[in-house]
Amino acid sequence: MQQILLYASQHWILVPLTFAAAIVVLVQETRARTANFASISPTEAVRLMNSGGLLVDIRSKELFDAGHIRNARNLPGAAIVDGAKVIERFKDKPVIAYCDTGMTAGSAARHLGRLGFTQAYNLRGGLAAWRQENLPVDKN
Repeated sequence: MQQILLYASQHWILVPLTFAAAIVVLVQETRARTANFASISPTEAVRLMNSGGLLVDIRSKELFDAGHIRNARNLPGAAIVDGAKVIERFKDKPVIAYCDTGMTAGSAARHLGRLGFTQAYNLRGGLAAWRQENLPVDKN
């Protein structure tokens, strides 16, 4: 114990920096674990879709028309921010948001959760992961 106190007194700048770094790491880990909780794989998404889940493509209409997951609805990110009134009847069913890589859809899934959607998910890896699993993509 005396060695710790001696170290702290001799390195008084390093001790608070160490505590600050530990807090930053804890916050980042907590965020990562919380974000991954709402993320699902393409296989899990197929299972939820088969049980009545809704797939929401949050990309622009142009990207949606260029290629999207079958039976997905196009609901650009701005529409989700405005309250997602179009899909309000799905509040108690699984709603899976996806984008190209899964980064933007994570925010959309969290926002849907704040709007009262009890089962809002993010497709981990987005459309890129879906294609990597060789799952079907429709084009308009």
